[in-house]
Amino acid sequence: MAQIHPPSEKESTANGTTPRKVFFFDIDNCLYPKSAKVHDLMADLIDQYFVAHLSLPWDDAVRLHKEYYQNYGLAIEGLVRHHQIDPLEYNAKVDDALPLDGVIKPRPELKRLLADIDRSKVKLWLFTNAYVNHAKRVVRLLEIEEYFEGITYCDYSEVPLTCKPHPDMYKKAMRHAGVEKYEDCFFVDDSYQNCKKAQDLGWTVAHLVEEDVKPPKTQASKFQIRHLEELRRVFPEVFTKAPTPNEG
Repeated sequence: MAQIHPPSEKESTANGTTPRKVFFFDIDNCLYPKSAKVHDLMADLIDQYFVAHLSLPWDDAVRLHKEYYQNYGLAIEGLVRHHQIDPLEYNAKVDDALPLDGVIKPRPELKRLLADIDRSKVKLWLFTNAYVNHAKRVVRLLEIEEYFEGITYCDYSEVPLTCKPHPDMYKKAMRHAGVEKYEDCFFVDDSYQNCKKAQDLGWTVAHLVEEDVKPPKTQASKFQIRHLEELRRVFPEVFTKAPTPNEG
């Protein structure tokens, strides 16, 4: 990836070129399928952390983990708010401890999809609630670093923590990617709440609901897809070529 921090200069029309829009991609359970079971591995490590560091019985740890995730978008935010844990120690025991090698593998169809996006018009940007270590590790294992120009992640060293779906997290991503208008932002994520908030802000959003996942009663956003390949159909303007009949 070309950069992690905000660009030093904004793209402008001064030289006669149109500023690029930005396509934000979530990482976990989005760039790789839920069937990889990374979420299950992480949930188990989080529950173990709750047991060990909060001295809770297993059932209480699982319940509190779920409560914090639902209330804040990340279990770690609840831990920082209410238990003053060291977020970077948490990261070392949870995200960095995940046995991802051999679980997350390169996906040729994903590489083709990203390669077919017209990057003269659209900047590709990673947008995740994970810490930077985990995010970069996943992208490295998928072998797709070359397609993205940067990343906005949940910085565990910040006080207070900011993560999706908080509006400030979307604004942070826009600053990092150098885009000013909400309507110039495309987004795909597997989280209902994250997609709903992005849609409310004015982003153009596709909610990824895989085939083995029950669709929500009410769509989170205008577009709802079963496979990333369907992005070719719902966002044809960002691709260099039109989708073939068997795509999407």
